[in-house]
Amino acid sequence: MKKVVLAYSGGLDTSYCLKYLKNEKGYEVHTVLVDTGGFSAEELSAIEKRAYELGSAQHANLTILDKYYDKAIKYLIFGNVLKNNTYPLSVSAERVFQAIEAIKYAKKVGATAIAHGSTGAGNDQIRFDLIFQTIAPEIEIITPIRDLKLSRQEEVEYLQKNGVSYSWEKAQYSINKGLWGTSVGGKETLTSGQPLPSEAYPSQLQKEGEEKVTLHFEQGELVGLNGKTDKPSNNIVALEKLASAYAIGRDIHVGDTIIGIKGRVGFEAAAPLIIIKAHHLLEKHTLGKWQQYWKEQLGNWYGMLFHEGQFLDPVMRNIETFLQDTQKTVNGTVTVSLKPYHFSLDGIESPNDLMNTGFGQYGEMNNAWTSEDAKGFIKILGNAQNIFSSVNKLDHD
Repeated sequence: MKKVVLAYSGGLDTSYCLKYLKNEKGYEVHTVLVDTGGFSAEELSAIEKRAYELGSAQHANLTILDKYYDKAIKYLIFGNVLKNNTYPLSVSAERVFQAIEAIKYAKKVGATAIAHGSTGAGNDQIRFDLIFQTIAPEIEIITPIRDLKLSRQEEVEYLQKNGVSYSWEKAQYSINKGLWGTSVGGKETLTSGQPLPSEAYPSQLQKEGEEKVTLHFEQGELVGLNGKTDKPSNNIVALEKLASAYAIGRDIHVGDTIIGIKGRVGFEAAAPLIIIKAHHLLEKHTLGKWQQYWKEQLGNWYGMLFHEGQFLDPVMRNIETFLQDTQKTVNGTVTVSLKPYHFSLDGIESPNDLMNTGFGQYGEMNNAWTSEDAKGFIKILGNAQNIFSSVNKLDHD
């Protein structure tokens, strides 16, 4: 019997694919769930049980939390990556790593085909296919939802017809949760003007008032939270738990999809947004002007390529080397105030704070130069524009 590995999440799309591949195509279906931080042990167990109930011949749960942090999230923090100044690549990044682990698993079990439940109108199909065809071009890629152009209603009806109970109400919103945030898609995100209802977000407001939290960074990595040292992945989880109680991190990302159409998706990413903003503030104090400038250019480029599934391009390793090198002096503590639905950055303490010098205080006094030095500097600085203005007889109206 032909063997196919299905990248499985337990959601509507992959549940449909499992049943379809087994019943309609006669495959021996092996399912693999790649956990990038979105599942509890109980949820993983329930998904495995569900996979077998649907007809999986063999199921595997692969947890890659630390690998995902080390190879992806770390650099997204170093680059302060927010797609369109909004979205922390919550799903974009995890899909790439789910694809890498799924295709490696397919090779390991000797599958001749690999399948995923992406539609033909989104970004995930490209992320999965690009990784699959690069790592294992000999393995066939099967995409039932894309090929059959199915609606979510049609998927539900097929499952019900085949004896699988699936609530249409549950299918109204597509939720993908991972270490680096949760995406939320629904009928509202298919429009340009409707917000997601508050109840569509996984985390609801539980706390009022204000709470201080301190983030400690060493060479750009989050190594401590509120004075407690732990590995960065654990600190991200702990911060998410603290901040999500304030319903922080909700937003809707609007951007150009890889295939050229506009896309809109809701997300909830309390920890990622706080960490990126806190890290960026610390960099403003500890990096030079040109370091910050080139980091912004390369960070944006890195985020765009990552978002569009080009993670295996060798230029990504080059950019990672640059980003890593810039973090040598990004050390210190950032204090953040958590409040209902938002947060604010209070300030930093760092041994590498470039404000702590004897050269001068901004807007106050100069200690390392005289007033005549300042006048001479300003005169020379203006030479180029003065010459251009004079030669071209500009009146500057």
